[in-house]
Amino acid sequence: MACGDERCKMADGSNATKTSAPRTSLPARPAEPRRLRGEPWLATVAVLFTLAQLVLVRPDLGLGWDETVYVSQVSGHVPAAYFSAPRSRGISFLVAPIASWSDSTVLLRIYLAVLSGLALYFALRVWRGHFRPGVLALAGALFASLWVTLFYGLQAMPNYWVAIGALACVGCFLRARAKARDRAAWWGLFAGAALMACMRPMDAVYVVLPLLVLALRRPRLLAVLVVGLVAGAGEWVIEAYTSYGGLAQRLSDASAIQGGLGWHLAVVDQLRSLGGRTLCRPCTGSVPNPAVTLWWFALPLLAVLGAVVAVRARRALPVLLPGACAVTAAVPYLFLIGYAAPRFLLPAYALLALPVAEGLAHLVTAPARRAGRTLAVGLVAVGLAGHLGVQYVVLEHTVHSSAASRADWARTATALHALGVRQPCLLSGYDAVPIAYYTGCGSAQTAGHDASTSVAELTRAAHRTSFAVLAPPGRRAPAYARTWPDERVGVLRAYVAPDAQRGR
Repeated sequence: MACGDERCKMADGSNATKTSAPRTSLPARPAEPRRLRGEPWLATVAVLFTLAQLVLVRPDLGLGWDETVYVSQVSGHVPAAYFSAPRSRGISFLVAPIASWSDSTVLLRIYLAVLSGLALYFALRVWRGHFRPGVLALAGALFASLWVTLFYGLQAMPNYWVAIGALACVGCFLRARAKARDRAAWWGLFAGAALMACMRPMDAVYVVLPLLVLALRRPRLLAVLVVGLVAGAGEWVIEAYTSYGGLAQRLSDASAIQGGLGWHLAVVDQLRSLGGRTLCRPCTGSVPNPAVTLWWFALPLLAVLGAVVAVRARRALPVLLPGACAVTAAVPYLFLIGYAAPRFLLPAYALLALPVAEGLAHLVTAPARRAGRTLAVGLVAVGLAGHLGVQYVVLEHTVHSSAASRADWARTATALHALGVRQPCLLSGYDAVPIAYYTGCGSAQTAGHDASTSVAELTRAAHRTSFAVLAPPGRRAPAYARTWPDERVGVLRAYVAPDAQRGR
């Protein structure tokens, strides 16, 4: 083909020196590998999350009631507390590397804070192919800055780890669905499902419901997801048959302990708990100040905005799927149980953070004019700053009140030691489970959710070991202990078996 224009002459370079002005060439900057894109952002979020836990929650915070149950299962320093039907041993396995040889709460908290930061980093990293680095880092920061995330990240409790498993599982599901050769995604899908099921089996099932629906026509995806759930919940199911009378009986007992699963409108209860109540049961009192709950109402609105933006951009699934899993994860705690705890919704918060970040990013980048964009950035910045301030205030209040109750348990334990209640020993009665851990004793109850023995067995135990029954002011001791010497221990009264007092 004949060619007479200037472009053809340039193509073979014959007139290159005549038609192009001389210029100094600079060495080209190597392109950043895709796998490293956004890494500093995610690492920064994870490091700041770890440091915030250690500074704001503090590693010297004593163990809470549920924590003492989980830690005692693997502790080499105290007898294992009764393990009720709803509980799963995943968190006990997680703390075993420290709790099995050390009774230091500070060391355990530092270990969990570092581990939770690393876990957040890797769970966010899964999503790099679906969200811009800044949006993904914002999602991580939004989740990590919630007071409930900061408070429970370094605690021996399962809910944060269900959230991390959910984040990793959904992200790996999308990656494996898009690229069957991505081996890391398949292993991540299995591990995320197994982590959730190991920590809280029923939570895991609710989280993955949308994934199961999408995987119905993908046998390999479905198989890996189900195998992950079975692997994580296997120990819980086996234990159901060895210790609880079978799977159906354990599920029934777990439902009874939780007040009976069924229609319960717990939305208002969750609102009441946002003011820093770690357990709202019974959930009475007023809803916190609107400034404290405003973020909770903004959350679904921003998530919907993010979903709309994603649909318009023809990248709906990476935004809609975590939103759908967040909804199914939240349903049982909003509509099926009659009480509330803010930690129950941590998996939903982790998953909703992705569409929420997408919505916020759209707000600050959508306005075409510079003035509109500046205004949007200013409003979002002010809103986020106010949100962070509210989260800090609630966190500080929660830490202070929790530390006070745990200090009371420690003082009661010291007073019991002074009365001669020392290892090997046994406690029963009011708050016996956590106080037993602080005292170094075992615990046993004849009634309630932690009922594990009979009055006759406790009476016999009183002759064999150091034993005390705890009662709050104004409440009488059980009949078998009313003739025992009693003394005040903290705010409680301790009825100490005579055999225990002889050891003073």
